[in-house]
Amino acid sequence: MALPQQTRTDINPALQYYQSFIVVPDLQQADKDYLFTNEWRGQKLPDRFGSLIAKYDNQFRLLRQAYQQTGHCDWGIDMSFGPATLLPQLGRNKAASQMARLRVMWDLQQGREAEARDDLLATFALARNSSRDGTLIAALVQIAMENIICSSIAENFHRFSPETLQQLVAGFDSAPPRGKVADCIVTEKAFFRDWMVNKVHDLQQATPGNETKIMAAIHELIASTEGPEEGDAKPAQASLADRVANASGGTSEGVLKLLQDEDPFYQRITQILALPQAEYDAQMKLFMVDVQNSSNPFIQPFFNAYDKCTARENGAIIRLAQVRAAVEYKLHGPDGFKSVNDPLGNGPFSFHRFLFEGVDRGFELRSAYEGKGVPQVLIFVEKDGPAFRLDGPNAGKSVNAH
Repeated sequence: MALPQQTRTDINPALQYYQSFIVVPDLQQADKDYLFTNEWRGQKLPDRFGSLIAKYDNQFRLLRQAYQQTGHCDWGIDMSFGPATLLPQLGRNKAASQMARLRVMWDLQQGREAEARDDLLATFALARNSSRDGTLIAALVQIAMENIICSSIAENFHRFSPETLQQLVAGFDSAPPRGKVADCIVTEKAFFRDWMVNKVHDLQQATPGNETKIMAAIHELIASTEGPEEGDAKPAQASLADRVANASGGTSEGVLKLLQDEDPFYQRITQILALPQAEYDAQMKLFMVDVQNSSNPFIQPFFNAYDKCTARENGAIIRLAQVRAAVEYKLHGPDGFKSVNDPLGNGPFSFHRFLFEGVDRGFELRSAYEGKGVPQVLIFVEKDGPAFRLDGPNAGKSVNAH
């Protein structure tokens, strides 16, 4: 019989992430609703909560093992299917961060800081590794997961010791690098534009000269990739496939010309996303005017999202810095807080004590940046009591307020 070997650190983390998905418990719907639809903050967690959380121990054991791996995370995704490529890991990844938040609540109630810390660090690494395939949707999942983890720290801030908070920040610093929105452009271009060009060429070679058949196949191909467009609330709008058919003059060469005319937009968005924030705003505004005014039906669906995605990315960067500033405040007081700058401001975050229903419950950190009009605020809880919203336009309001 083979003897146990030293713990391996050379495994592709994705393999252990996939293994962790296999052992996720198949809860009854009533138990899922119990865990995920109730507001658990501000109350003593019951035994039923703890027994359900324990069913996820094997999943998080594997997530922690994946955290110890030193190699590159390769999800093994075959991108040759273009927009039809399945990314089944992303939903599971985000679900893990939502479960981690609940596990942290339970572990801290039980006085198990180390357990809470390890789950947060393993899930943070999973968040960063979520973006390894280079797609924009994966980067957005990474951002959502980071936000959940930072909120988990903020809402439990008073339950973490200074030492554990310091270990969390150090773990975040050593995590895999963040996948950036700007880095997704190459993949997104290959994912649709280049893939579509190759498909049109294949169709032209398969039935040379038969434009009716080629255009019918192109129409079907584009229709198969369509989903809801960003911000698309216009009634009775023609489908993208129909709009391409009209704009192309009904020829496959016309379709190729529309696809080739995307190149200047890819070049511009690449340059804009590399700009400092002060220059970015003006250039992105001009870019979005050109996107909206373009008669090329491919332009709006594939360039509308970048400005909003960048705002979300900035929000995640700010939130992580807010956690760092809050930890420095707990460790070293006002001087420590001032040592951390607002990434999109001109100095430290704005600091205010936070009162809820007349009781001092913690402190609020506010960034100078407002992404799409949403204040970049995060409240750190320092005292138990009724739950309130930690961030967003309703920060500081009761969770029951609308």
